Amino acid sequence: MDDTLHVAVAGATGAVGAEMIATLERRAFPVSSLTLLASARSAGKTLSFRGEDVVVRELTADAFDGVDLALFSAGGDRSRAFAPEAVARGCVVVDNSSAFRMEPDVPLVVPEINGADLEEHRGLVANPNCTTAITLMALAPLHRAFGATRVVASSYQAVSGSGAKAVAELERQVADLAAGRPVEREVYPHQIAFNVLPHVDAFEEDGTTREELKLEREGRRILHHPALRASMTCVRVPVVRAHSVAVTAQFERPVTRESAREVLQDAPGLVVVDDPAAAAYPTPLDLAGRDECAVGRLRVDRALDNALTFWVSGDQLLKGAALNAVQIAEELLARDVLRVPEGVARHA
Repeated sequence: MDDTLHVAVAGATGAVGAEMIATLERRAFPVSSLTLLASARSAGKTLSFRGEDVVVRELTADAFDGVDLALFSAGGDRSRAFAPEAVARGCVVVDNSSAFRMEPDVPLVVPEINGADLEEHRGLVANPNCTTAITLMALAPLHRAFGATRVVASSYQAVSGSGAKAVAELERQVADLAAGRPVEREVYPHQIAFNVLPHVDAFEEDGTTREELKLEREGRRILHHPALRASMTCVRVPVVRAHSVAVTAQFERPVTRESAREVLQDAPGLVVVDDPAAAAYPTPLDLAGRDECAVGRLRVDRALDNALTFWVSGDQLLKGAALNAVQIAEELLARDVLRVPEGVARHA
């Protein structure tokens, strides 16, 4: 492909923004001009792209004039404020926040699962929640083969999902404990070093966290399965990078370990690591920095009929965010729909 696209990254100085820039370069996405956008506080910084320094500009509506594609990871409030402005200027937006995920006219896409939904976009595409995306990489092919009806899952989410300050807090607490110093908390309500916290995102009145609702709500849209029932417990663990999920899925049709493995081995973007006798199963340490997700510990569930229990891991900064966004952009190009459709209001 020729380098013909003017691309912008909004939230360029954050962890996901940095991964977006690196992924655009690593996957040789056809960028002719790159605009990096962030808050006024970060404007003026320089970041590297293809060996050249690019100056970060302040995120404003006018910054999207002449931009073909924008990858957003600037938080929900900024996405709500600036993504429609970008679309109005003829820019296609792929947004990593939760701002538009449940909007019926905004495709919510994992390209390996429902890339065809991009045919209906109106200038704005949503990236799913990171834990949802990683879970569905294994669940979606099983659903296509056996018909998923309900899912019970527990996540093991890395601290980098909370940002750079959380990573620093874990590292600081480990060092303080090793040195016999008192542990201080800032990001999390409890010590995260050598601990696990069943608390990711804010609690709802019924005791469920917002993060725990996303697998069902977003999974229904991505799988085109409005009757899917899912219950999840989300847990923060003292791991730097890559999320893991323990999943029990019940199906309409019988499933065996062998038939599930056969399906999963052919699933794009997914590798099967499932040899318990050799202690071979996915771990977050092995998946950190990798594009693929990995699934293992496959076994027929002992409590439910037509059910399979498995373990899936993936890098939440990549497949759970930056990589998926770039893959959406690649799919838009491959389908020749990287444009704002006619009839969408544009900036005069």
